[in-house]
Amino acid sequence: MNPLHRIQPRVVCVALNPALDHTIEVKQLCAGTVNRALRMQVNAGGKGINVASCLSDFGIRSGVTGQIGRENADRFEALFSAKGIANRCIYLEGLTRINTKIVDLASGQTTEVNMPGPQLSADAIRALIERLLACLEGMVRPGSWVVFSGSLPPQWPVDTYRRLIAHVQQLGAQTLLDASGAALTAGVGAAPDIIKPNREELAEMLGRPLDDIRSVIAAARELLARPDAPGTVIVSLGGEGALFVDRQVALLAHPIPTALTSTVGAGDAMVAGIVAAQIAGMPLADCARLATAFSAGKLKQVGPHLPAPDTVRALALTVRISSLS
Repeated sequence: MNPLHRIQPRVVCVALNPALDHTIEVKQLCAGTVNRALRMQVNAGGKGINVASCLSDFGIRSGVTGQIGRENADRFEALFSAKGIANRCIYLEGLTRINTKIVDLASGQTTEVNMPGPQLSADAIRALIERLLACLEGMVRPGSWVVFSGSLPPQWPVDTYRRLIAHVQQLGAQTLLDASGAALTAGVGAAPDIIKPNREELAEMLGRPLDDIRSVIAAARELLARPDAPGTVIVSLGGEGALFVDRQVALLAHPIPTALTSTVGAGDAMVAGIVAAQIAGMPLADCARLATAFSAGKLKQVGPHLPAPDTVRALALTVRISSLS
């Protein structure tokens, strides 16, 4: 048995639609012309993989379950081995999807072209979900954190996250959901402990624009007032920072000015920081500081990596928090 299979993870990351991230850097992207790449890098990625990788960099035991293709599994296996991540993925025939990220160094912007994921029959999807449920039973213990993040593969039921969240809650786990569209809307109905949409995803879920921070706070409060409410709503605001809202307070974590290498995975790093703060028992303001530091640290890296834990903790001390309650 692979020794990583014997690791009991503190955090389980569910990666239903992982990817190999093919990142290309160009001096200045010009659409419709030939662009000369400066360098390229291929990383095992996808939101759940990124979260597990960042947690591992911070010294928190993590494990991953989901599906990966056999034909290009080697990069995932190398990442898991290098970082001590428990690999409980289900292997499918064929390739894991490949996503292309083009980093424009002149503007600091990243253009992403993401593939949809494996095409499976309805029967195969049902069987795979049953295998995932069984796998989670072997990984989750009371007090575990389980992170559900990323898109659903094509044709998967929109209530997949809701079903998986309810299942691990019965096992005593705490849950965080970072999804979008119908998967987010359905998943919120299972009352996860934390949800982390961005502003656009929250606006889509509620069916109205959220043009300023006050409207985002009102939207978060609306979710917190529901009978099946999450415990905390955390909303990424891009260059404005992130809102952290529970039933008592609303806090704005201001972004840390930092040199930008790649924005890919910064939201996943924030999710990892949120979970790390929960494990440490931090109050919401300190959670906001640590999560923001995770995200800022990731901005300096290509691939799902963080700087050293002491560097991240030092960054957290520089985060400015505004109370908007």
